[in-house]
Amino acid sequence: MKRILIFSLTYHPFVGGAEVAIKEITDRIDPADYQFDMITLRFDAKLPEVEKIGNITVYRIGDVVENPKVSDRALPPALKRAKLLFPFTSFWKALSLHREKKYDMTWAMMANYAAFGALLFKYTHPSVPYYLELQDGNSLAQVQSRQPILKAMWFFYRRLYLKADLIKAISTFIEKLTREVGYTGPVVVIPNAVDTEKFSAPVEGELLWELKNKYGKQHGDVYLFTASRLVLSRGIEDVIRALTYLPENVRFLIAGDGEDRDMLRDIAKEAGVDERVIFAGHIDHSELPAYFKMCDVFVRPSIIEGFGNAFVEAYAAGIPVVATPVGGIVDFLFDPWKDPEYPSTGIFCNVRNPESVAKAVRAYLDDPALTATIVKNARVLAIEKYDWNIIAKDMKTQVFDTLTQ
Repeated sequence: MKRILIFSLTYHPFVGGAEVAIKEITDRIDPADYQFDMITLRFDAKLPEVEKIGNITVYRIGDVVENPKVSDRALPPALKRAKLLFPFTSFWKALSLHREKKYDMTWAMMANYAAFGALLFKYTHPSVPYYLELQDGNSLAQVQSRQPILKAMWFFYRRLYLKADLIKAISTFIEKLTREVGYTGPVVVIPNAVDTEKFSAPVEGELLWELKNKYGKQHGDVYLFTASRLVLSRGIEDVIRALTYLPENVRFLIAGDGEDRDMLRDIAKEAGVDERVIFAGHIDHSELPAYFKMCDVFVRPSIIEGFGNAFVEAYAAGIPVVATPVGGIVDFLFDPWKDPEYPSTGIFCNVRNPESVAKAVRAYLDDPALTATIVKNARVLAIEKYDWNIIAKDMKTQVFDTLTQ
């Protein structure tokens, strides 16, 4: 039995695509083969310092507050301080845990403050393999502009990549970014995925009726849907503005929360479509299959996207997708007009172009046969290539077994 130590800034209950991926993968690894520990920020005073979640023993560290909102722009000073100190506090915690457990490898989730903790551990324990996982779809220029301090620390930031014994990218787009930094070591491309059984399973009619009643969906209504952190990089504002080009029976249901929520509400009012935009707030991930099946088209015209789990969840749920050809999306979305050599799995719209979003939606509404074909192809692709059982097996053989043998 091997032991792996994970460094991650956040973990359950603060969940994004990276946190979902960690849990889905580790839950599918036999504990007789691998056991996982994690060091992460605690944030919330109500959360225990040590907790077993699935196949991971989670060690939470750092300052806490009551009922925190965990986003870069919403963090109170105490939590910002905890985040800035995480490279050092996680390193010290790792030293303590390693004395007791003797880890066979470390796993850094993304090239951020968490990876700096893993890097410090690598410098003091060079014989312990260091594995870096990349999920962020931002280019290096975007990372530098978002975090100017990295320009001054570029030498050290590059070491997050250069000292890795193995890097995993979740898309071919992110794989290219690793080479731009100057990393010449081994890179594996293993995408994120979806619990295809859960998302493709039928939803009880009573539950669907309750959701339709809750959100006012009437016979003949068309509901666009997105599930996302409410930040402008997801293009939500472009969907809101696209409603002005679509019939009155088309509405937009938004699941999620984030720092740009109020700005998006203002955009809906300015566009005169605020009565057609529904902010559902945070929806637990376990509830999302019903939301997909209650709605008609999944739309997320992202400006950046490392991969995009929600797109593949929509595939499995049987709802057609509109997306932009950015980042990792081009690995799995094939447009009937732009990618005629592949079975069609969705329709592309242009970045920052509400009229293009509306045109893509209309393509589905005007051609039920095309929609049915795309939905069928997309579901097959999700089941055959993007199921978590497949990805967990690839992670074990291509990452864990490779680094610990």
